[in-house]
Amino acid sequence: MADSQITKQQAKAELKKLRQQQKLQAQERKANKKAKKASGEGFFSRIKQVFNMTRSYDKNILWWMLLAGIVTFAATFILISLILHWIFALVMALPFGLLAAMIVMNRRAEKAAFARIEGRPGAAAAALNTLRRGWVVSEEPIQIDAKTQDAVFRAIGKPGVVLVTEGPSGRANKLAAKAQKRLRPILRNEVPIHVVQSGRGKDQVPLPKLTKHIKKLDKSLNKHEVHEVERRLSTLPISKPPVPKGVDPWRARPDRKALRG
Repeated sequence: MADSQITKQQAKAELKKLRQQQKLQAQERKANKKAKKASGEGFFSRIKQVFNMTRSYDKNILWWMLLAGIVTFAATFILISLILHWIFALVMALPFGLLAAMIVMNRRAEKAAFARIEGRPGAAAAALNTLRRGWVVSEEPIQIDAKTQDAVFRAIGKPGVVLVTEGPSGRANKLAAKAQKRLRPILRNEVPIHVVQSGRGKDQVPLPKLTKHIKKLDKSLNKHEVHEVERRLSTLPISKPPVPKGVDPWRARPDRKALRG
């Protein structure tokens, strides 16, 4: 009988302890939520930050968002109301209109982000880092001219090895040729090497269109071969050139959370 009472007391104590832990966890979650809201890290705060950043470069973003939202809402409402009741059409059209406005803001925000970094050293690397799964991107240049800060960045994907240059066409071609010369003994003729020049000059690809241009390249490798090429190139001994001042901040790239809205 005494043992039974002890067991009940222990169970009550454990239950009380568990409730206290749950209460503390709930308080902690609430405090974290308030802290995020106060620091501007909430969902709506991020949307506001993205909108304000984009509006500083694109004064008409609000009108484009309204146009996309209203047109999408109207089209969805009319289409669904012909099939279902108008109340269902209204309920379903509202989120579609908001989604269209958010998509427009996302696209404009991406252009604004690229406009902020275009022309700066490392802008091509920042654009390459927005490539999604299936790509292995070198965050640091594989070839660089310390005097002019012209550089070559590397991305490995299903098209093969893509070398993206920064700088005037003539100088960039010379850097790309040096990079190809170093890579060719490792890749032999098994893996294609593409050279893409980023910039606003003749035969160059503007920064906002860089990733789209790369994705359109002909596919030559599968997923396994991409990782194999990356493994082979990772063993390549590279003597890093002296890094000039201002190059290290290349790591500043468009905020992916901001681009997603």
